[in-house]
Amino acid sequence: MSLAWTDHLIVLPVLLPLVAGALMATLPEGRHRIKFALSYASALGLLANAIALVLLADDGWPGAIGVYFAANWAAPFGITLVADRLSALMLVLTALMGLAALYYAQPRWSRIGVHFHSLFQFMLMGINGAFLTHDIFNLFVFFELMLAASYGLVLHGYNAARLRASMQYIAVNLAAALLFLIGIALIYATTGTLNMSDLARQASALSAPYIGLFRAGVAVMALAFLVKCAMWPLGFWLPTTYSVASPPVAVMLVLMTKVGAYVILRIWLLVFPEGAGAMAQFGYDALMWGGMATIVFGAAGMLATDTAGRMAGYAATVSSGTLLAVIGYGQPQVVTAGLYYFVASTIAIAAFVLLLELIERMRAAPGAALLALTMEAYAVEDSPAEPKGKGVPAATAFLSLAFAACALMIAGLPPLSGFVGKFGLFHALLNPGAGAAAIGAAGWTLMALVFTSGLAAIISLMRFGVRTFWASELAEPPRLHTAEVMPVAALLLVSVLLTVKAEPVFAYLARAGADLHRPALYLERVLATPALPGAAKELP
Repeated sequence: MSLAWTDHLIVLPVLLPLVAGALMATLPEGRHRIKFALSYASALGLLANAIALVLLADDGWPGAIGVYFAANWAAPFGITLVADRLSALMLVLTALMGLAALYYAQPRWSRIGVHFHSLFQFMLMGINGAFLTHDIFNLFVFFELMLAASYGLVLHGYNAARLRASMQYIAVNLAAALLFLIGIALIYATTGTLNMSDLARQASALSAPYIGLFRAGVAVMALAFLVKCAMWPLGFWLPTTYSVASPPVAVMLVLMTKVGAYVILRIWLLVFPEGAGAMAQFGYDALMWGGMATIVFGAAGMLATDTAGRMAGYAATVSSGTLLAVIGYGQPQVVTAGLYYFVASTIAIAAFVLLLELIERMRAAPGAALLALTMEAYAVEDSPAEPKGKGVPAATAFLSLAFAACALMIAGLPPLSGFVGKFGLFHALLNPGAGAAAIGAAGWTLMALVFTSGLAAIISLMRFGVRTFWASELAEPPRLHTAEVMPVAALLLVSVLLTVKAEPVFAYLARAGADLHRPALYLERVLATPALPGAAKELP
């Protein structure tokens, strides 16, 4: 038995940014172009590698699951990395977001402060590792690596507001890390393992005295994930952090918010499926109703704020709440639609946070937004006159069209991917399929909240758009750099492709969701795969 060269692609998303980040840390700070070239080459390599993993997971590995044992220790004793359809897709999404953020940062933001590119690569390493690892303790390691790098990046180009928000962000995440460790200790004390597949096997066989302790450990650990994915009331930190972070860092924060929801999806469908005995469906109701409460909180926040950065933060909160509610609802078709919405909303919000800095350049004076609001409140109008037929500058036209596209996607209005995701979600709720329970009160409530949150989003975004683009006397055509325009256009193009290719994307996600709902498949692939002969590493 030998390991195919393609199997080594599973570990490359961790090794490539590690090597690139370490190499750039040795270069002088003035070598901006060299650092950007190395960092961008690393991100391009990650994208190519992720696409290869998607192809291998979809039609290459047995059971559509690739297993890699670090140091050749067989599960459950060693570090196990697992690539399946879902994790491969998340790697593609991470690489796309990283490429957009890096390209946007190149003219300005990467040059403010120190070690931007090294920290960025270490953050990519942590995110990729969290998507690939099949071990809870190593999940903690990758989580902390991701967060440690983000601490430096949130402070990047620091000012007083960014410093205050970063202190809150760091304190909240350190508290979450402590909860994570406590949860891990309780889980290991009751099951004797932290490998996810072995954990699923051991948990279903726990005797009565240990069930309560195990559930307590899982609940404490879940709090750490729920803090990261901004479940109400744990997400109070998110809008402030989003509003003050530099745009390229905010893009990655959008993705990092979804990592917690991804981990919950992965663990809950593996460890607590139907047929798991006393562990079956543990915590699903809490996730569903907590996710719905998060949708309400995010929608109310969007209506209540006039700050564009906080608006983006609340939009990300609505997206996370929707995904958590979908996980708690549990039906495979609903999970498939939720995954599509997850990808589409992440890209839409990322494009929006990049766009906001460019839109702010249209302000003629610091008090322009306040003056526009005052004119609107008191119905102040200029005397009617014939329009002068002044043309719309190209920069303003691009920003207005890009803003309209982002607003449509975030609100879930046709014809872009946000609408496709919400329509697919409604269709899955109303047509649960053979053997699934018909839609009940929870399903109708989720539909109503998703619809209402979209209405709140379009009201708040239209209000912001009218004040920004229609108050022509208060705005000036901004100067835009090509490196700032291209990432926004590229993310919007990806959203268009998601819309045009919705059928094959949904088919792929349906296969990914079906795999997640077959935990026995993971147990067989991970626990039955032997270590390579020769270098020891199999324990009795």
